[in-house]
Amino acid sequence: MTTSPPSGRASSEPGGRVLLAYFSRAGENYYNGGRRTLEVGNTEVVAGMIRDAIGCDVYEINAADAYSDSYRDTVARNVREQDDDERPRIADPLPDLAGYDVVLIGSPIWNVRPPMIMNTFTEAFDFSGTTVFPFVTYAVSQLGRTEGVYQQTCRNARFGEALAIRGEEAVDSSPAVRDWLSRIGLA
Repeated sequence: MTTSPPSGRASSEPGGRVLLAYFSRAGENYYNGGRRTLEVGNTEVVAGMIRDAIGCDVYEINAADAYSDSYRDTVARNVREQDDDERPRIADPLPDLAGYDVVLIGSPIWNVRPPMIMNTFTEAFDFSGTTVFPFVTYAVSQLGRTEGVYQQTCRNARFGEALAIRGEEAVDSSPAVRDWLSRIGLA
């Protein structure tokens, strides 16, 4: 689990707190029709830009049974998890959402939707009084079904504008990230 100090504050509301929760996968990734090995996953790259821009609290979602570095093996596992409607276990204790006004939820898009571990995370909470802003990295599907999935799994949440960054462009996406944070009132 990666967490930053609980004093992180950023919101258009006075005294509002922001939690950035994300899942990312390094290793062999899709890249412009081929494969490329990443030391840091694309979603983690974008999450780092967000953290640096607004100084929020961070929770990294790690699978109890880590995903393979192999692209092919990860795709096969993801298809099985989606087909079986699985909820992969999260390795670390979940954060307490009390006191957070905003939750930024980030993940890659796998097979047109967030990985099933994101359902494990979002279904664990009552998001009453919280606004959720999804952000994703993708190869083809942009947001895919992200917004619909989170509307079903983030109980009682309000939703704001989502951000989709092409994975191959993640390292150069700082201007798009800053623009999005400005539009949603966090920068």
